[in-house]
Amino acid sequence: MKIAYDAKRIFSSVSGLGNYSRDLLRVLSKVFPENQYILISKKSSEKGKAILELPNVSHVKTSKGTLSRQFKMGIDAQNLGADIFHGLSGELPLKWNKKPIKKIVTIHDLIFERFPEYYSWIDRKIHFWKFKKAAVSADKIIAISEQTKQDIIHYLKVTESKIEVVYQGCHASFKEKQSEEILNQIKAKFQLPEKFILNVGTIEPRKNLLNIVKALKDSKIPLVVVGSKKSKYFKLIEKEIQKNKIEVQFLTGVSMEELAGLYKLAEIFIYPSFFEGFGIPVIEALYSGTVVITSNKSCLPEAGGPDSVYINPENVADIKSKINFLWNNEPERKRRAEKGLEFVQKFNDEVIAKDMMKVYENLF
Repeated sequence: MKIAYDAKRIFSSVSGLGNYSRDLLRVLSKVFPENQYILISKKSSEKGKAILELPNVSHVKTSKGTLSRQFKMGIDAQNLGADIFHGLSGELPLKWNKKPIKKIVTIHDLIFERFPEYYSWIDRKIHFWKFKKAAVSADKIIAISEQTKQDIIHYLKVTESKIEVVYQGCHASFKEKQSEEILNQIKAKFQLPEKFILNVGTIEPRKNLLNIVKALKDSKIPLVVVGSKKSKYFKLIEKEIQKNKIEVQFLTGVSMEELAGLYKLAEIFIYPSFFEGFGIPVIEALYSGTVVITSNKSCLPEAGGPDSVYINPENVADIKSKINFLWNNEPERKRRAEKGLEFVQKFNDEVIAKDMMKVYENLF
């Protein structure tokens, strides 16, 4: 089978959609090496270098022209003899010729519909138009969670039979054992506390870091945050930290291997987001053998499984009590971490690759 991909995010995005795209190509190439995987984009970059080194993956430049991603890329895939075109980030080309090709689009979330206050009016309109157009054009839609599937049905008015849920995996770094020596080097480099809880993610209102900080008042529990501080929302967090003298350390420029080490070094990973399409950091923490506290909303229970600890993200007292419960109970932390590691195996490479390939094969 010859499968073409809109590879823009593989070469342009450091995290999020880029990680999803690179990871999917990596696992498909490994588990199903008999297929050809063609990455189509205007340009390549170092971000996708490791993917292009795989023996069954190649890169083709989009034909030149105005809005080539929208008007040329699909026809390029058809002219290359591709059996399937897969849009990895909610979009499909607008123009095609008469050559047969099956079309698939992955939709990650519809947060711009659920939380319109976080987006400008024009961005919401553009996002909705692109997603709706792709949903109509596609032969099959991939949702990365049951929550996203329900949102596609509700907001885009798509029939359920057109949607398949194929979960997202995570980077191999989080599944690898790291020696004590490596972990001690990471600890020393970032001057980490002896014990701490960890939060990873963009510092924005939806991710709800402010309520973690409020919950840590009078606790003397150190918090380490991996995420950029460049936002208005950060000013509110900073004010709360200073007012209540909370021990918080912000880290940026962290490599994937260092991030994997941070998860392993943490006593607890906390992720009280108000809404997610899937919640990859939860999966990363579980693979790292670290107990998770996360929200009881959206897809997060899908990612966290039965042995993570769930909170109401709007309730600071609930967050505080769950942090204290785990912080003061090492046997319970260990028990839940072990169960979480068992649960998260459902997101292994082979499972995801087989689920995606089943969708591809069922198109014919």
